[in-house]
Amino acid sequence: MEECSKMAHYLVIVESPAKVKTIKKFLGSNYTVAASNGHVRDLPKSKLGIDVENDYEPQYITIRGKGDILASLRKEAKRADKVYLATDPDREGEAISWHLAAALKLDEKKMCRITFNEITKNAVKASLKAPREINMDLVDAQQARRALDRMVGYRISPLLWAKVKRGLSAGRVQSVALRIIADREAEINAFIPEEYWTLDVNLKIKGEKRTLTARFYGTEKEKMTIRSRQEVDNILSAVENAQYTISNIKKGERVRRAPLPFTTSTLQQEAAKVLNFSTQKTMRIAQQLYEGIDIKKNGTVGVITYLRTDSTRISEEADAVARKYIADTYGEEYADRAQAAKKTEKKIQDAHEAIRPTDINRTPASLKDSLSRDQFRLYQLIWKRFVASRMKPAVYETTSVKITAAGYLFTVSASRLVFDGFRQVYIESDEEKEENNVLVNGLDENTILEKDSVDTKQHFTQPPAHYTEATLVKTLEELGIGRPSTYSPTITTILARRYITKEGKNLYMTEIGEVVNNIMKQSFPSIVDVNFTANMEGLLDMVELGKVPWKEVIRNFYPDLDEAVRIAEKEQESIKIEDEVTDVICDECGRNMVIKYGPHGKFLACPGFPECRNTKPYLEKIGVTCPVCGKDVVIRKTKKGRKYYGCENNPECDFMSWQKPSAEKCPECGGYMVEKGNKLVCADEKCGYVRTIQKS
Repeated sequence: MEECSKMAHYLVIVESPAKVKTIKKFLGSNYTVAASNGHVRDLPKSKLGIDVENDYEPQYITIRGKGDILASLRKEAKRADKVYLATDPDREGEAISWHLAAALKLDEKKMCRITFNEITKNAVKASLKAPREINMDLVDAQQARRALDRMVGYRISPLLWAKVKRGLSAGRVQSVALRIIADREAEINAFIPEEYWTLDVNLKIKGEKRTLTARFYGTEKEKMTIRSRQEVDNILSAVENAQYTISNIKKGERVRRAPLPFTTSTLQQEAAKVLNFSTQKTMRIAQQLYEGIDIKKNGTVGVITYLRTDSTRISEEADAVARKYIADTYGEEYADRAQAAKKTEKKIQDAHEAIRPTDINRTPASLKDSLSRDQFRLYQLIWKRFVASRMKPAVYETTSVKITAAGYLFTVSASRLVFDGFRQVYIESDEEKEENNVLVNGLDENTILEKDSVDTKQHFTQPPAHYTEATLVKTLEELGIGRPSTYSPTITTILARRYITKEGKNLYMTEIGEVVNNIMKQSFPSIVDVNFTANMEGLLDMVELGKVPWKEVIRNFYPDLDEAVRIAEKEQESIKIEDEVTDVICDECGRNMVIKYGPHGKFLACPGFPECRNTKPYLEKIGVTCPVCGKDVVIRKTKKGRKYYGCENNPECDFMSWQKPSAEKCPECGGYMVEKGNKLVCADEKCGYVRTIQKS
């Protein structure tokens, strides 16, 4: 290894052409920098590509279109005295280096593996001084993941083609993500709102113009939830002529700690909330910032560290520089000298640092002219979050006042910012609005209060929120499903396959997604089981640590998958799926049209295809008449594929419902009812009638 730095001509191979441009500027003329353009070898597309009979040996081939790149790299490698494999510093990057070494038939003595967490002159030069061998544990963890994904995709997808339509496919992690979204949709559909009320009393302070708004809490002994108008009236009559007295004033201090620097997951979540970026867009722009930006008068340089990480660790050097910058810029009192660390039960892939600027002195303002609008916004988010993470907490002075009247308790709470700390630089997207703070000053237990007015409001509990890309990433991370590099491709894939659709920020199931999810749950319950998938991620981590041989994971997985596929195939043979014939006549040739599945769900097609290519939208009747005009209610879909129930007489009749309407009328108010899980519920929330359905 020592001879690595003494040779005359060196070849550095990176993954992307963008990095070539950046790295070339850091190295001398005796270095050639070339790109592999990502993966060069993979499993064949035409078959499983894993020799099940021969201990699951993968059968790698050169990816189509990569021949010329490999020929050019071979030529350069022959000329070079040393070849540095400088692919990304993660499992996938390690595997690409290993595939490159095999495809280029590199001599082990000529070959070194180098990694850098940021593409800066110092980092690249330092990596050249610390070459190592390819880490086969990392490679094997990636091989295991690739093999598992291939087995699931290639064994299960043909079943979906036969049962639903060609072109559908199943993925190991995607299927679990789809199930998580489906389960949330079912939860929302089954949700029954519950009524509750808030009661605020506006109190005058004797001798002053200001009023104080106190919220009803309960009795002096316990908290109460007001469930009806009747309960509100009972409380109001009890306190009608009561004296309002301050029973307790408590002052305290609340500390809000600085946020940790970004990991892949938290960056995707925050960019979605603050910048409205999809996970895919966040990763694409972060990749550009990592690979290199042409900075005016400075040349090309990577401005953030590696973007795929689940660690919040920061190098000692970057930490010290950041604290000095904060002390110099904002004042010594803002720099936090105690290193914060994330407490986690799980093993973190701690090879990387958190995502941070490569140089804290490159402020967003100084780079604004060199970055596109989106690059600037994402860089600013990363820079501010990193600076904030090294700063002191924000400190609030809190006051809570308890007011009693006729045995009932009302409360007022307020907080006042005493020291802004990290908020000088960064305010988190989910930080609560600061409450009123001037109103509670100067109060004591002798202050005389008089009732001015009362404000009562009726509310209904809300169902769980639909998943957004940000909340789905958060859930996948919490459940231990996927890794930093997989969150974005997982969501992108199920969107591209139209299993889910995105309206605004929310994700919804489509008809095709529901069908695929139901088949997976029925025939392959372990594949879509959250715990099973999380345990599989844990096993891949064990492979990476060198504690479990990668083929052991495959040997334990494949036989069960194989058996499940065979059972599903047998069931399928016994139920020959014919196209469902309808009574709708084809306008062009007179045949009865049949129901088919397309990318957006069911449609009507002429069975005379390909001679007759006539198609029509399929409006499936649900056997319920429209509560507005009496025509039939049919299943419709939004432009993006989300299912709802509407009148067949649309647009003349505008009736629509996200929940399935029932033929039964509400016995209380005569309105229409909808199905929510195993209950029938009046569509009018204010009526509130609910009845359990006896399923036959």
